Amino acid sequence: MKDLLKKALAEFIGTFVLVFVACGVASLTHGDLVPTALSFGLVIVAMAYSVGRVSGCHINPAVSLGCLLTKRMNIKEFCVYVVSQILGGFAGAALLFGIMAMSLPEGTKVFDVFGNASNFAVFYAGKLTAGNVIGALLTEIVLTCIFVYTILNVTDEKAGHGKIAGIVIGLTLTLVHLVGINLTGTSVNPARSLATALGTVIYGGGSEAIAQVWMFIVAPLAGAAIAALLYKVLNIEKK
Repeated sequence: MKDLLKKALAEFIGTFVLVFVACGVASLTHGDLVPTALSFGLVIVAMAYSVGRVSGCHINPAVSLGCLLTKRMNIKEFCVYVVSQILGGFAGAALLFGIMAMSLPEGTKVFDVFGNASNFAVFYAGKLTAGNVIGALLTEIVLTCIFVYTILNVTDEKAGHGKIAGIVIGLTLTLVHLVGINLTGTSVNPARSLATALGTVIYGGGSEAIAQVWMFIVAPLAGAAIAALLYKVLNIEKK
């Protein structure tokens, strides 16, 4: 039980840092492609070699689902990890948006700043078309599948990539953000999307993110499930 609590705290800290730092960069650079993509990747590298020693550095419910489906963790651990990730994400978003709300110049539209930290099927769109929704879902499913499948492979003990796994995972997250930022803002992480969507609403940044957040929960989890299936089919040897 003590070890599980340590893992929960590690996941809380890791997700807190991810949201506070990476989403902070997205907000403060107005969603600039390269800085934002790099910030997400670099946070993962940093956390992989710190809290990763305790919990494995999932800091993402989609990653935890991939591990659950490939029998790297049990259902109890999965539930503890996901709750810790969601709470850590909320804490990171609350602190980030709170600081920015106090620091914004008078007359600044809150949504113009906070919106860049959130995920949207079409940026700042009003009514979504069916194509917008399908495009966003497919984008997030594919990108999450790539991300989680990479993680499952490089963290496989038989692969022998232990020392460089964190770097590979961080670079992969950077890669999927480079593809997805201008399409959906790139989630591939339900905890990160929930946190920023709720934070945006709380601080008066508009309701668009919270209205669309279901897509950034469903699609990453679906992508993770597909990644786990691919891993089982392609990588697990028959006994």
